[in-house]
Amino acid sequence: MSSKDRVPPFGRLLTAMVTPFTVAGELDLQAARELATYLVDEQRNDGLVINGTTGEAPTTSDREKAELVAAVVDAVGDRAAIVAGVGTFDTVHSIQLAEQAAKAGADGLLVVTPYYSRPPQAGMLQHFRAVADASALPVMVYDIPVRTGVQLQTETLIELAGHEQIVAVKDARGEPAASARVLAETELAYYAGDDAMLLPLLAVGGAGVVGTSTHFSGAVTKQVLEAYERGDIAEALRLYRQVLPIYTGIFRTQGVILVKAGLALLGRPVGPVRLPMVDATEHELSHLRQDLAAAGLGGPGLV
Repeated sequence: MSSKDRVPPFGRLLTAMVTPFTVAGELDLQAARELATYLVDEQRNDGLVINGTTGEAPTTSDREKAELVAAVVDAVGDRAAIVAGVGTFDTVHSIQLAEQAAKAGADGLLVVTPYYSRPPQAGMLQHFRAVADASALPVMVYDIPVRTGVQLQTETLIELAGHEQIVAVKDARGEPAASARVLAETELAYYAGDDAMLLPLLAVGGAGVVGTSTHFSGAVTKQVLEAYERGDIAEALRLYRQVLPIYTGIFRTQGVILVKAGLALLGRPVGPVRLPMVDATEHELSHLRQDLAAAGLGGPGLV
């Protein structure tokens, strides 16, 4: 089966959803339901990743994580795949979070490489297999060396592909040639973990994107994917170039900071970030307005 013929396990367009908080910093489940509905119905997402880095998972409790997944499943679970972030640097804790996510109604699991402790490849191999063994849900491996301090070697990814429950990769490695080799030798579905890598990854057989700026650019990004899928590469490139300013601009600082700021600018506030993150500065807001405008994404905060 060619990479073009593979059916992506979670759809093609997913957004790593931010976690709404009240002004007092408490979890805002109603705002989460409303945001999820907007992302699926208006921004055309096939799925949502909950409790990821952009969802400020390092600062939410296990209880909050379960409540958030359940709320999003209740809001859009009938029409979108809900993937729950469960990865930590502790295999036992990751397994516990995986079991919790399944009970909350998740459709899949996002498992990041164990960070900070920087285990060897053999340890990471056992870690992912142990989490996958403990759940009936399909697993998306998250490879993001810039955050975790460790990189999954190509050979390790090829080995992981032999596990029945490990079906996808969120690829923030930034090495398309290495990704192309894994795609050539396995049935893993590859999702760009960096918005701007969407088109390059599609060119080597990628499935889609788990985006950050797709909180605002999702509808256009879906058009990019549809144009590419029907073979209209020129149109896919035109649309990609249109939204490239926000694909890259959303990472001028931490993505969650600018997503929450951008949603507020566009009339959809979801509250503040939690420390150690801090809300966007006026300088960052100025750049964000420019990036949104350059991408053709308007709103009341841009006039």
